[in-house]
Amino acid sequence: MKLTEYLQELRVMSGLKNAILYGITIHKKSLVAEFSIVTDKTYVEAEVERAKRITQTYLPEGWTAEIKMIKRVPDAETIRQRIFDYVATKFPAVSAFLALEHIQVEMLESGAHFVVDIASGEQPLFSSGKILDDVSGYLQSYYCGTFYGNVRIVEKEPVGEDLLDELPETEDVPICEIRRFPIWEYEKIDGADEIPKSAVYIADHHLTKGVYSVCGKVTYIEEKQYVKRNETTGEDVQKSRFSITLSDGTGSTRITYFPKKATVEKIRDIRTGDSLVITGENELFNGNLSFKANKINRGKQPDNFTPVAKKGKPVPKLYHTVFPQEYVDYTQTDLFASWDKPADLTDNVFVVFDLETTGLNNSPAMGKMDRIIEVGAVKIVRGEIKERFSSFVACPDCLSGKIIRLTGITDEDLVGAPSIEDVIPDFYKFADGAILVGHNVTFDARFVQYYGEENGYYFGHRQLDTLNLAQELLRGQLPNYKLDSVADYYGFTFNHHRAFDDACVTAKVFIELIKKRGKLPD
Repeated sequence: MKLTEYLQELRVMSGLKNAILYGITIHKKSLVAEFSIVTDKTYVEAEVERAKRITQTYLPEGWTAEIKMIKRVPDAETIRQRIFDYVATKFPAVSAFLALEHIQVEMLESGAHFVVDIASGEQPLFSSGKILDDVSGYLQSYYCGTFYGNVRIVEKEPVGEDLLDELPETEDVPICEIRRFPIWEYEKIDGADEIPKSAVYIADHHLTKGVYSVCGKVTYIEEKQYVKRNETTGEDVQKSRFSITLSDGTGSTRITYFPKKATVEKIRDIRTGDSLVITGENELFNGNLSFKANKINRGKQPDNFTPVAKKGKPVPKLYHTVFPQEYVDYTQTDLFASWDKPADLTDNVFVVFDLETTGLNNSPAMGKMDRIIEVGAVKIVRGEIKERFSSFVACPDCLSGKIIRLTGITDEDLVGAPSIEDVIPDFYKFADGAILVGHNVTFDARFVQYYGEENGYYFGHRQLDTLNLAQELLRGQLPNYKLDSVADYYGFTFNHHRAFDDACVTAKVFIELIKKRGKLPD
């Protein structure tokens, strides 16, 4: 159901000139949908009946429309009290210095203008939270008309310094800490020059240089055949390689292993659920970080292994550089689509994100890290896209011609952009309490994790990958599983290789894939 078109039809009637849709009550047993419509005008019964007929045309077949009219004509005092109560509930830090007499309201023909008196020392705290826009949106969802606000600097007793503190004092935070645990019950399969005593957390393995070991349970193993030419005889020889996914409770990694002739049968005996120690090192393969396995042996984590959390700064109290904005797109869903959304989708909060970077190296183990030049993200709440987060990021190096052609971002676009040190805390706050989602999410997540840890913020969020979901749910229906192809499948168009556009379409794809799947992956 397209809300804008629906309201346009209602507002043709004089009694519903400023009408808003306040809510819908669904009675599934009787298939009745009761629409609560707020108006500030005098209406007649004929207009109610006409509104009912209009509403009926927007309902699915078999449903019956009912209309509940609500007359609201607020006065200045009512609005002032409602603003004060809303700020106290939604922004408790601000309400600490806000009194009712600090709010002035001027009634207009349709709506109102409000002014909040603040002291000069309170301005950063008040403006950083986009409070005026939030209050205006709240009033417009409750009353008819347009509401807008301003602040006015007046002489007041300044707010205490404690209210303006961004963060409490914290001890020094280790940068890019690599965690390890001891290996138990080592048993030789392929052998090793030296028996490994400890394993790197898989969540941290992309930060590790040189030869190291990971240890965990096999969640997937498949043997594949390929042909290799013998350089001595010139004959083609059939060889085996194994694709293994290993998980240790902190993360999972995909590993390709080429067995020796003497050990291939032992590798074939490995089953899902077996515990392995895999030794190797990181390498770049097709532009992505890959773990190249050299040795596979048996071994396990300590009993009752509990991952040690990394030390990190707490979530910032306020946004300081990048301020999230409301996302408005009445075409993203109709008002009845929520019936088809599984509980896993509506009961969790998701931040779907995408980055534009100067290159593909997302691991310091492989040399100099490439830089983030744009962050784009949206937040899914109750199964709908509600907020957007978008910013360029300053880059001290000139962009390559390839990156400029790929993204359309130029050096001039980044002039005056905030540094990654300023953007990361705001993104950490935006992602607080959410599940991170992306298309090939691991690639972008490693950038965020690295630059987050450099600034004391540990992104230990659960991650979901729309690439994996598409491979599972759309197998055989697409030429490939690139974001363009999956978006085309669902009829979504977008400006590819720009962070916010990619994040937005990925969010729409994610909603459709979870609706199709019925629940989140384990």
